Amino acid sequence: LPYVPHVPPMALLGKVTATTFTLERPRCVFDGHADASDAVWLAVAFANASAAFRNPLSRADVPPYKQLPTARSYMTLETAAAAYSCSAPSPPVLRVGADTACRDQGRQDPCNGPLPSPGPYRVKFLLMGCRGPKAETRWSEPILLHSAVSPSTIDPAPTRRGSAVVVIASILASLGAVLATAVLGAVGAKVWGSLCHQDLGTNAFIRRSYRTHHIPPALPLPPGCGCSPPGLCRCAPQPPAPCQRI
Repeated sequence: LPYVPHVPPMALLGKVTATTFTLERPRCVFDGHADASDAVWLAVAFANASAAFRNPLSRADVPPYKQLPTARSYMTLETAAAAYSCSAPSPPVLRVGADTACRDQGRQDPCNGPLPSPGPYRVKFLLMGCRGPKAETRWSEPILLHSAVSPSTIDPAPTRRGSAVVVIASILASLGAVLATAVLGAVGAKVWGSLCHQDLGTNAFIRRSYRTHHIPPALPLPPGCGCSPPGLCRCAPQPPAPCQRI
């Protein structure tokens, strides 16, 4: 069949990882070739071993996942052919290597286990019936997985190229601190000056002399007046003033 399996072009989380990759699910590819009892398999092989892959003649001859390191290929994702028809409400993608629980399972239960190395790998879909293969797609282009970085190769010390960035960041931080200090000082001086003006107005009011105007001043007692005992006042009789001739 002319169909070529491929990684979907749209952005997907974990589309390609160190042990898995995602394939676009083929639809309408096997219509007209498949019966209700047929199954579709995915053949996975190292890119340099795909030319030597031979289609199994029956399900019993399907190469299992656990023989990948030696046989350089295996088959997985056995699915009823009806799931790939045009009318099937199936997920748009398939994930190869997603099943971490089937590492030790036998060949009678196909395993979709994690891929052991970055590859690259090639894949193709194979339609199989009761009497063997019936149709197949072309091999995909090589699919390379991500490589994990060894912890021993990571340099914990910062590189020298980042020293200039550190110096610039330090200068900017110092300028920011100086600017913040200047702003706070200006605001504080303004607040302190307003408080001083308020204090001066209050003190001037307190120090201003205040003279009562509703209480008349005390009149001096006439001569000969005194208080004895205290609280009783009396005045001695005064001789009449001498007459003056006018």
